[in-house]
Amino acid sequence: MELEKIYYDNKIVKAFIIATVIFGIVGMTVGLLAAIQLFYPIFNFDLPYTSFGRIRPLHTNAVIFAFVGNAMFAGVYYSMQRLLKTRMFSNILSWIHFWGWQLIILAAAITLPLGFTTSKEYAELEWPIDIAITVVWVVFGWNMIGTILRRREQHMYVAIWFYIATFVTVAVLHVVNSFEIPVTFLKSYSWYAGVQDALVQWWYGHNAVAFFLTTPFLGIMYYFLPKAADRPVYSYRLSIIHFWSLIFIYIWAGPHHLLYTSLPDWAQSLGTVFSVMLIAPSWGGMLNGLFTLRGAWDRVREDAVLKFMVVAVTAYGMATLEGPLLSLKNVNAIAHFTDWIVAHVHVGGLGWNGFLIFGMFYWLVPRMWGVSLYSSKLANLHFWLGTLGIIFYALPMYVAGVMQSLMWKQFNPDGFLAYQNFLETSTRIMPFYMLRAVGGLLYLSGVFIMAYNLVKTAYAGKLIANEEAHVAPLMKVAHHTGGYWHRVLESKPVLFTVLSFVAILIGGIIEMVPTFLIKSNVPTLAAVKPYTPLELHGRDIYIREGCVSCHSQMVRPFRSEVQRYDPQGGEYSKSGEYVYDHPFLWGSKRSGPDLHRVGGKYADSWHYRHMYAPGEVSVGSIMPAYPWLFEQAVDLNTTATKISALRTLGVPYPQGYEEQANADLEKQASRIVANLKMEELSATTDSEIVALIAYLQRLGTDIKVKDITATNN
Repeated sequence: MELEKIYYDNKIVKAFIIATVIFGIVGMTVGLLAAIQLFYPIFNFDLPYTSFGRIRPLHTNAVIFAFVGNAMFAGVYYSMQRLLKTRMFSNILSWIHFWGWQLIILAAAITLPLGFTTSKEYAELEWPIDIAITVVWVVFGWNMIGTILRRREQHMYVAIWFYIATFVTVAVLHVVNSFEIPVTFLKSYSWYAGVQDALVQWWYGHNAVAFFLTTPFLGIMYYFLPKAADRPVYSYRLSIIHFWSLIFIYIWAGPHHLLYTSLPDWAQSLGTVFSVMLIAPSWGGMLNGLFTLRGAWDRVREDAVLKFMVVAVTAYGMATLEGPLLSLKNVNAIAHFTDWIVAHVHVGGLGWNGFLIFGMFYWLVPRMWGVSLYSSKLANLHFWLGTLGIIFYALPMYVAGVMQSLMWKQFNPDGFLAYQNFLETSTRIMPFYMLRAVGGLLYLSGVFIMAYNLVKTAYAGKLIANEEAHVAPLMKVAHHTGGYWHRVLESKPVLFTVLSFVAILIGGIIEMVPTFLIKSNVPTLAAVKPYTPLELHGRDIYIREGCVSCHSQMVRPFRSEVQRYDPQGGEYSKSGEYVYDHPFLWGSKRSGPDLHRVGGKYADSWHYRHMYAPGEVSVGSIMPAYPWLFEQAVDLNTTATKISALRTLGVPYPQGYEEQANADLEKQASRIVANLKMEELSATTDSEIVALIAYLQRLGTDIKVKDITATNN
């Protein structure tokens, strides 16, 4: 048989590696700044663009989509060519994918600090960028599927399975979660509301972690770990079980982010059951990775690549055990809304994704440039700095999370909350926030060392831009005999893709369709009315400033929470209260108290002073000041457009209300301005602080209206 000469494309891999390192440094630096802001609020700089609420989503997007995303593409483009024994389908598509993705990251870096956000976690980018993401993702999939179809290898290796599942599932998740109605060029409202929006968001949010941060990196693990260890994958059968069970079960687990909320109990239970089931396939994959190192453990002591990969796979196992445990309701009751969740996420992000990327790059760069790694000592130093960084980050957060949660729930012998002031529970954990920042600094220092090491390695050699390989042409097989059934399936990439699509679709359909179609899942409350125009503008300001990053709007049915947040009314949050919330704002972390019952709790003047100088109103507060709200005016030209858009989504504003909306806004604002004037505080009716006060004073007040009737109509 005559061998064919082909050339693997390393230029595109190089581009993604460079982007990964640059954005990794940028994203982690922003994360370090955010960590410092939580114990030194002065580092918010009293600027809108550097406030915690705006840079937190910037950090998460930079790390997830810029750092991890670019690394994923580097690993996929490198491994796919060699596993399929062919060059990428199209050089043009490869470079459209690369530059398109970098432009999306640039757009995120500009819009998020400017306050253009949907507020939906991991999906904060506004609708034009969502469209761009869809286009670039289709380009990536087109290139990938095209490469698979022209492969010179009959069967698809396990890594390719995970790449296919990643492409299919992320496409579905992104499109479904991004249904929104544009209001302006960079403003939209979610198509879904309240409970439905929460369910769709965390179906997306959990599975963005699953299919962007997990499945592609499992594919990378299955390629690079055996290469680094010079050992075959431990078990082919286990990899089959790992793949199909993981992609089927994972998609069901989203509701475990919404335990004890207003989500229907049956959906919460489904999320819990499937989350616990996830332990089996996840640990099957972890063990398959670790057992691949059989006979090579002696090399782990010296080889930095293997060190990084071993810790990465172990962190994957730890995170995927902790996640199911956190889905148990008794554990979730303690952990949710606390720093425990932050620690959990970062064990996966820093340990699993970060360390696997570092190991991959230390193995990849010397081979692509045809030289040895510049310094093994620096690589090992990076390993220990990174490991210590993870420990100093995660352990303090675990302690802080459990400690604060128990303080929230503690009662004194007289039956009153032992820590009635939420701020007291926050100040007690400040030392742990400082340790977290130390951990972040250690981890970031390691990344700088890696960047230096890789640059020196590259300068010592020359990029093998088109790597020559000799491969046999793909032989057509009329009928496959013998072997496993899965071998047959691997030879049919289109069928494989379709079956993967079906596997991931089942769970989402079963969970979401009843919630949308059966009205009893979200009973409406007659007393709940749409937001007034002024409150609507205030809500949009609340979203813009990222207040949902620190404040929840979900009082869970716990005695401790009802007594803390609504001691007079005694009401926990009901699903019917959110029917006009586009998007939902339940939050996932309480750095400050829950706000769902804050309406009427304080005078207008209190909110005014608190937003201007939080530390003076609440001594020791870590909340940043918002002086720009007192200077900026509400854009009244958008009021009509907002009313019209929400009516399209089912909010019952009367036809033609757009014409009188600003007049109603002026009346409500005048009352707030008059209240402020009585305490010698000045504001104009169109100032943003007045709109925000109006929104805050509305929160949770509808349920207090007497003679509430529930209906399913």
